[in-house]
Amino acid sequence: MPPLKLPIFSTAALGIVVAACTAPSMPEAPDGAKFYAANCVSCHGMSGKGDGPLAPTLDAAPTDLTLLARKNGGSFPRARALSYVYGHPEQRELTRDMPQFGGSMAHDTVPVEINGVLTPTPRELAGLLIYIESIQR
Repeated sequence: MPPLKLPIFSTAALGIVVAACTAPSMPEAPDGAKFYAANCVSCHGMSGKGDGPLAPTLDAAPTDLTLLARKNGGSFPRARALSYVYGHPEQRELTRDMPQFGGSMAHDTVPVEINGVLTPTPRELAGLLIYIESIQR
């Protein structure tokens, strides 16, 4: 019987195949901190307490993000926080000072547990959620 001839793959091609088979990495608090620094500091401040440089110019004071769990009986309100940050594209309230961050992010999602259900969540917002949860006091 003749020897079996297998196709030869280059190292680069093999790397692409392996990368395609691996699960996407989950964002972590430092990833969320980067998003926070770029999008949230101006209103919520570096500390997350609502004391950003634009806070005095807003009609409503920015929420103190470090107290979300405390105001929710000690449990971080993941679903409510994510829903508020993501926004609802069909309910654009004219009085909402905070921008909606959903939209174009919806194509790169990761599974996040929300009330016991793995929910597809935009990667950047999943990182932000983890970061905000990490600054609770």
